[in-house]
Amino acid sequence: MNTTDSTIEGPRGLAGVVVTETELGDVRGREGFYHYRQYSAVELAAGRSFEDVWHLMFRGTLPADTAERAAFAAETAALRRLPEEVRALLPDLARATRLSGPLAGLRTALSLLGASAGFRPVYDLTPERRAADALAACAAVPTLLTALHRLGQGLEPVEPRGDLPYAANYLYMLAGEEPDPARARAVEQYLISTVDHGFNASTFTARVIASTGADVAACLTGAIGALSGPLHGGAPSRALDTLDAIGTVDRIGPWIRERVLAGDRIMGFGHPVYRTEDPRSRMLRDIALGFGGPLVDFAVEVERQVEEILAELKPGRELHTNVEFYAGVVMELCGLPREMFTPTFCAARVVGWSANILEQATDSKIIRPAARYTGPTPPQPVPLLG
Repeated sequence: MNTTDSTIEGPRGLAGVVVTETELGDVRGREGFYHYRQYSAVELAAGRSFEDVWHLMFRGTLPADTAERAAFAAETAALRRLPEEVRALLPDLARATRLSGPLAGLRTALSLLGASAGFRPVYDLTPERRAADALAACAAVPTLLTALHRLGQGLEPVEPRGDLPYAANYLYMLAGEEPDPARARAVEQYLISTVDHGFNASTFTARVIASTGADVAACLTGAIGALSGPLHGGAPSRALDTLDAIGTVDRIGPWIRERVLAGDRIMGFGHPVYRTEDPRSRMLRDIALGFGGPLVDFAVEVERQVEEILAELKPGRELHTNVEFYAGVVMELCGLPREMFTPTFCAARVVGWSANILEQATDSKIIRPAARYTGPTPPQPVPLLG
């Protein structure tokens, strides 16, 4: 609806508003399908490595052969080590953020990394230089996250290994020992499945900042702030907390009914885009079932009963598990501490954010929407003090 000759009123939250064009991917919510460029994201997670998908997002194609794959993996692995001036400040940063955790620390650490590396505004850079900055930032994020976590636990950081793939190296730096291959692959599949997901809040934030011409670290720092919210990436541990709060199978029905009737949100269920089952949840459920065990059995039963109760109490609404529900289960099974669930999400999404930043940087138009003023009618006399 036109409000003036130069403004158009959009829906609350900008739901469904197309603000730009992208070649990076899309989410088709009614179909329960999403893709990275021309490939199904779920199929990529099933058959490709994280580095392959990173190559796809940054360079537009999957590696053509094993030589190209190895070359890109070596290029990114060489960027994992932190500059000494950044490493030296991490213990102080970990102490300062001990109550808020590694994701909060990452915002400052990434800004420090960008400043230390001399990141300049993307507006002033060639495409090649922008891509180099983005590659360096993405490669450093797992090192920063795991170092901040370990320092917060009173442990020394573990230096990255160039011979391990992205996901296995992340788990190695987190725990200090080489991970079980099955668990490393499960985490890798989770990471691939969360690289990108349309114009979600954090991706849009990154692109808004990129539209100002700011440097890559500034864009990523803003995106991390958006991701930290519990209505966005901050939900995996909360979904697992729900399972803990329910406790036993006989409590599922009463617990869920009480929350739904009170109008509370059930963490891990529902999605603003999908009108059918979240394909990421379906994939992660299959991964969890591959591990098996009491936690998986309980999660499956909670899912079944929640969907039945929601169908009864909210007829006509399609409410299914979203990515956070089984993501929490898989990460728990793979030994990740809960305070690292959302940071792990960030270790994947940083690649998608960066690809979006690089794409946005090719457009010189700043993103600058309008707001409708609803306060007291201006202008009013400014009261004088007696």
